[in-house]
Amino acid sequence: MAKEIVRPEAATAPAVPNDGEESDSQATTAWPRRNGDINAWTDHYFNRTQDVVGRFGDRKVTYALFLRRPCVSAPRLAIAWLEGVAAERGIGFDIDLRYEESRWVGAGEPLIYVTGSLYHLVDLETLLLQKLGPACVAAYNAYTMCADLPKVAFLAMDARHCAGTEMAEMMAYAASVGSARAGRKVSAVGFVGNATDATAHFFGNEGGMGTMPHALVGYAGSTVRAAEMFDESFPDVPMTVLVDYFGQEVSDSLAVCRRFPERCAAGTLSMRIDTPGGRFLEGLDPAASYAVLERHVPEAVRGYRNEVELRYLVGAGVSAAAIWHLRETLDDAGFHKVKIVASSGFNPAKCRLMAEAKAPIDMIGTGSFLPELWSETYATADIVEYDGEPRVKVGREFLLRK
Repeated sequence: MAKEIVRPEAATAPAVPNDGEESDSQATTAWPRRNGDINAWTDHYFNRTQDVVGRFGDRKVTYALFLRRPCVSAPRLAIAWLEGVAAERGIGFDIDLRYEESRWVGAGEPLIYVTGSLYHLVDLETLLLQKLGPACVAAYNAYTMCADLPKVAFLAMDARHCAGTEMAEMMAYAASVGSARAGRKVSAVGFVGNATDATAHFFGNEGGMGTMPHALVGYAGSTVRAAEMFDESFPDVPMTVLVDYFGQEVSDSLAVCRRFPERCAAGTLSMRIDTPGGRFLEGLDPAASYAVLERHVPEAVRGYRNEVELRYLVGAGVSAAAIWHLRETLDDAGFHKVKIVASSGFNPAKCRLMAEAKAPIDMIGTGSFLPELWSETYATADIVEYDGEPRVKVGREFLLRK
């Protein structure tokens, strides 16, 4: 006689109530842990497989989790969720992490082996992979950006580009992991913070960072007035002024510096440029942009460059020429301690070009470490052992545990 199917929700009371608290990962979002929620969000064939295993008998299995492209190991949130589900169900999983957090992982290398009840693992695959792949690719991107510009501080401004709070948590975590690797490998400054309070703990901070958006400049009616309002409201906080609202990045930067000489002298004033790609920074055009780089880094524009590289170097928007031009102007006016914050599309490719152009950037605000090609974030899981016996589908033998 076939066995009765007993799904997890009919089992004994969970060992840990779903009270919203997370494990030591300090995760802030409510990822599904209760069985009914997991069943609703997993691929249905996993639910059907769970029913079959419940009828014909459970087996101990080992899953191998991997990505098809190189990445940086960022498994903490995925593992914390897996452990939370195990506690919820009153069971345990053996988690064999082969690459510690922030370590380089080659394409196809098993990142984690998870061993336990097939009945209790099979319905978790969908959600587990969601929490692993994107974080590892974003960590890889963050690492390359920080490593290419080791003397530049980064501020994670990715939240606005994320598909909800769960993704925002995952991406902030990934930035901190990639940054940690760059710090270990090349002593990079890396990501010193992020823009939201909820995920500031990943960077060792109590709250988010940032001064003003374009909305405040528009509200104030002038760049100088926006700076005055901020200074009156937060006199003891370092001030970063957004200077591209009126298309007068150079003029407004100098006006703000002259208005706040004490901040200039103390080094607590920064100018942030976020010039849109539809126009050049004040005082520049293609010819003037080439001239700026010729004065400072002529080697950057004398070799072959493709269209994208030229745009990063001498094009409209926040180019290397734009940053050099603003630095040059501030220095000529005696404001040597005023810092430059750059934003607008600073992905790994743009950061690499900025490094080649030796752009004088003090901080970059960016969310462009988010994966651009989402298909590259797809993690995969395959069972490689049944009751301790190695067995995997043909073509995936490389996943067998050594």
